[in-house]
Amino acid sequence: MIPKEKMRLDVKWATRQRLQYIEVMAWYTGVVTRSDVARAFGLSDPAATKDLKLYSDLAPGNLVYNHSVFGFEPGEGFRAVFADLAPAAALPVIAANLAVANGPYGDVLIYGLPTASLPLPARLPSPQTLAQITRAIHGRRKLRVSYRSLSQREGGAARVLEPHTLVNTGLRWHVRAYSEDTCDFRDFVLSRIVEAHCLDAPAESGEQYDDDWVESVSLVLAPHAGLDVDQRESLLLDYGASGEVIAVNVRRALLGYVLQRLSVDTTPDHSLNPNAYQLMLLNRDEVEPFAAWAFS
Repeated sequence: MIPKEKMRLDVKWATRQRLQYIEVMAWYTGVVTRSDVARAFGLSDPAATKDLKLYSDLAPGNLVYNHSVFGFEPGEGFRAVFADLAPAAALPVIAANLAVANGPYGDVLIYGLPTASLPLPARLPSPQTLAQITRAIHGRRKLRVSYRSLSQREGGAARVLEPHTLVNTGLRWHVRAYSEDTCDFRDFVLSRIVEAHCLDAPAESGEQYDDDWVESVSLVLAPHAGLDVDQRESLLLDYGASGEVIAVNVRRALLGYVLQRLSVDTTPDHSLNPNAYQLMLLNRDEVEPFAAWAFS
């Protein structure tokens, strides 16, 4: 008999996606039915039943059939076999309403869990512009762009970049790239790139030469001193701290965005409103040189 572990490893990619969906659906909604699987992947009922049976064969005891709901519920000893059930991995998938990209879902919530997000402006380039940027990254080639900077430089001026990574700060997307004009690595906001053209010339400066991208630093944060004891304890619990501080390891190139996103009080005397800035930075002197723009 073939060991179950080997059988799991031999599962084809397309089938594995369906088994992952079954696992996420069962764990986070408490039940997964044949119709759930059929709807999520555009399958017939017999095909969906076959997937559920395969899952039960490969992960025996994980799912228990409940006749009252006509579906499978997580068993007492349920453990993840195919999916990453960590909230950090599962929540974006649920929010995006994805089992697989471009699935036949329409407006149907395939996990049955309503989610909401902030109605922030898109701040994105055109598909044509983005394609030139991503092709340059993928092909490790140079990129000529017209970029509208907020600095004193002429708006829309042409420059040649060597891009290596797309970055989502939570508020906007930018591309990390070497600028031939300034001879250093910088962040270029995607929505400010008016035009882009992927060149045939190979890039000479990849991410391995970007010191602020390669090197990391630890942000040492704590609940703001202006909060009361109960509020500080709640924040430590909120951030999963094991002691009195919250340590965040971050690339030097991204630390300013992390401070901004977490609304950290970076003033030397922690003088900002603690209700608006619930965290304060304890190692300002150590990290300020890498993102001076983020410090008050």
